[in-house]
Amino acid sequence: MNWGMIGAAVVMGIAAVGSAIGIGIAGSAAIGAWKRCYLNNKPAPFILTVFAGAPLTQTIYGFLLMQRMASSSADPLLLLGLGFASGLSMAFSAIAQGKAGAAGSDALAETGKGFAQYIMVVGLCETVALFSMVFSFIVC
Repeated sequence: MNWGMIGAAVVMGIAAVGSAIGIGIAGSAAIGAWKRCYLNNKPAPFILTVFAGAPLTQTIYGFLLMQRMASSSADPLLLLGLGFASGLSMAFSAIAQGKAGAAGSDALAETGKGFAQYIMVVGLCETVALFSMVFSFIVC
C-alpha cells in the first residue's frame, strides 16, 4: 500500500470538510443577516457572500498540496503524516474563518460599516492555511 498517496488524498479531503463546515457557518449567518435586512426594509448587502465563500479557499490549498504530494518522492509515512497534519490545520482555519465571517456578516448587515476591518480578521484566519500549505510544500 502506498501510504504517501493516502496522505495526498487525506490532505484534500480533510481541507474540503473544513471548508464545508466553515461555509455552512458563515453562510447561515449571511442568510440570517439578509433576513433581518428584509424584515427591516433595509437593503441586503450582497458583499456578505464574500464572508460566506471565504472558507472555500482551503479546499484549493488542499488540492494544490495534494498535487505536490502525489508527485513527491519523499518518505511515504512522512507524506501520510503531512497529509493529516496539513489537512487538519487547513480545516480548522476554514472553520475559524467561517466563524469570523459569520460575525462580520452580522455586524456589517446591522451597521453597514466596517467591512475592511471584518475582512482583515477573515484574512488572518486564511493565513494559517496559507502557512500550512507553503511550509508543507517545503517539507515534501
